[in-house]
Amino acid sequence: MQQGQCVDVEIVDLADRGDGVGKCGDRVVFVPDTAIGDRAKVRLVQVKRKYARGKVQQLHAPSPDRQRPPCIVADKCGGCQWQHITDAAQLAAKREQLFESLTRIGGFEQPPVKAVETTGETLGYRNKATYPVQRSPTGQVRAGYYQKGSHKLVNLNQCPVQDERLNPFLAQIKEDIAGLGWTIYNEQNHQGEIRHLGVRVGRHTGQVLLTLVAKSGKLPQLEEQAQRWLKSFDNLVGVCLNINGDRTNAIFGASTRTLAGQSFLQEEFARLQFRLRSDTFFQVNTEAAELIWQTLERELNLQGPETILDTYCGIGTFSLPLAQQAQQVWGIEVHGGSVDQARENAQLNGIENVEFYTGDVAAMLAEGSALWQEHPQGKPDIVVIDPPRQGCQPAVLAALINLGCDRLVYISCKPSTLARDLKVLCASGYDLNQVQPIDLFPQTAHIEAVAFLTRNNRTSLA
Repeated sequence: MQQGQCVDVEIVDLADRGDGVGKCGDRVVFVPDTAIGDRAKVRLVQVKRKYARGKVQQLHAPSPDRQRPPCIVADKCGGCQWQHITDAAQLAAKREQLFESLTRIGGFEQPPVKAVETTGETLGYRNKATYPVQRSPTGQVRAGYYQKGSHKLVNLNQCPVQDERLNPFLAQIKEDIAGLGWTIYNEQNHQGEIRHLGVRVGRHTGQVLLTLVAKSGKLPQLEEQAQRWLKSFDNLVGVCLNINGDRTNAIFGASTRTLAGQSFLQEEFARLQFRLRSDTFFQVNTEAAELIWQTLERELNLQGPETILDTYCGIGTFSLPLAQQAQQVWGIEVHGGSVDQARENAQLNGIENVEFYTGDVAAMLAEGSALWQEHPQGKPDIVVIDPPRQGCQPAVLAALINLGCDRLVYISCKPSTLARDLKVLCASGYDLNQVQPIDLFPQTAHIEAVAFLTRNNRTSLA
């Protein structure tokens, strides 16, 4: 096998990044934009010792799981990977991905993975979009998602995956930026101003927050234009400016100010009110996040006297509804701004039996931390763990094992790191009772999962 060669491949699986998986000789071949059951002529674009990557040149026999993508640029845009695959096949592939990670990486013989829960809405669900902005070779202002595997922008005026109430903003704001003559950031020479355009909507309230990300914010008529936008869109409640002057792939910088209206939008979640700012982390699929909450509510079956520790708690998304059913909740979050918002949201809802702590989770779980100084009376009954995609640091797992609470809940958006961490926990005194996958990201290869563990009395294998 060599680069540029064309080979016939049958797709037999889907990888966790979304590519189809086939075999040619002794090598695995990864092929994007394919479905299980496809038979295709594939041109090899990269050949390694154990695997190769290819592109479909001709589809000999399409899979029965194929469908016509609902988006006209689905084959170019990097925002989704699976629009060409039917909803049922997507759900089956996601459950299999989770099951396979738990068996191969976690070492579980028959992991208790339930069927994937879904809202049934696979389009129009995203409550937030942050688009990079570029200038075309002919001088036009463009905003959209990057083409798969590149920094070439696919210009969009609407997106079928995002909430349709966000679509009217794209074309109008690009037109206004061009009319004002604002410069567009160039990542090669670090010149220009406008870097990203962010829009966020409250799914239950309809309120929209617009955010410009700029290098310095030195833009003529900036405040005046922000006021014009506020008057032009009935559902727009605030226009914000975020400053990111660094040479970085990170979207947001550390500083955000309000140009017009308010700095937040109001949203309803789990029967509570939340204020969401431009750079607040909040699940992009509000209704699917509510499925996570309903899973927690159902499986924990809180009776009232419990003490719960919510690690990586963010703005209190789950801490606050848990506090309504428990005696007390302690939340830990490393980002101080999120903790401020969590406290604000607690006050907004009149919830007084929750306390939030700013700090690294491992450090806050260690003996002698501020958390244990304030609560020396004992350990929590339940710990909720909702780490970023890279999972828990070894020090966090060690601290959780040392804490030895009766029940753990691990919320994860990456099956491989979930499996890795559950292996450690279950080798050190815990049983895995149930894993509930939830389709938080339809049309993509990503899957959310909620794992429930209980402490056993067997000898630790660690």
